[in-house]
Amino acid sequence: MTRPHDMGGRYGDGPVVPEPETLLFHAEWHKRALAITLAAGAHGKWNLDVSRHAREGLAPADYARFSYYEKWIAALADLLIESDLVSRDELAGAAAAAAPMAETTLRAEAVADVLAKGGPATRPSNVEQRFQPGDPVRTRRIAANTLVDGGHTRLPQYAAGATGRVIRYHGTHVLPDSSAHRLGDAAEPLYAVAFPATELWSHPEHPRDEVILDLWQSYLEPA
Repeated sequence: MTRPHDMGGRYGDGPVVPEPETLLFHAEWHKRALAITLAAGAHGKWNLDVSRHAREGLAPADYARFSYYEKWIAALADLLIESDLVSRDELAGAAAAAAPMAETTLRAEAVADVLAKGGPATRPSNVEQRFQPGDPVRTRRIAANTLVDGGHTRLPQYAAGATGRVIRYHGTHVLPDSSAHRLGDAAEPLYAVAFPATELWSHPEHPRDEVILDLWQSYLEPA
């Protein structure tokens, strides 16, 4: 499976142009796209990692040409059909059948409380903590999901095989590589790992810079 979303360190995409922090949406429909995505997720048919994987699974040509919220809507359509919440005919404009999940609909008056609670990903785990802050570590040489061929992973390609040091232990968290494929939480230790710019880039503009990534224990080995 190609990974068109894994763009870090890739050449040819042009410069990153920062936007004003006050600019949250480029168009009015972007607000609706966000609201519909959150409301649909409230039915509990998928989790955050499943939704991320759905966006990554878009056809590479579509992923390249879609805007940010077009990716959200395209992936949401796939999830709605996959979860039997909506049929292809209904998406095409046919009359909707009786709503099977009406009782779990996220009402407008409940949105603020739901968002305030968030969705913590901390979970208990029987996987023993292997590293401590200050330990040198190396990421897997190949940034791939070891549970599902071509599956979701949070190890970026540009950091594969890189050496860094642990700067913080976050506790045990849901492993996205498992959760994105509905294989269970598979919680394991999560660390913040600092990598020198010189370890990641051939010609860093500022060689003394560091990049800090949150990485799961199964992505790492002692350096």
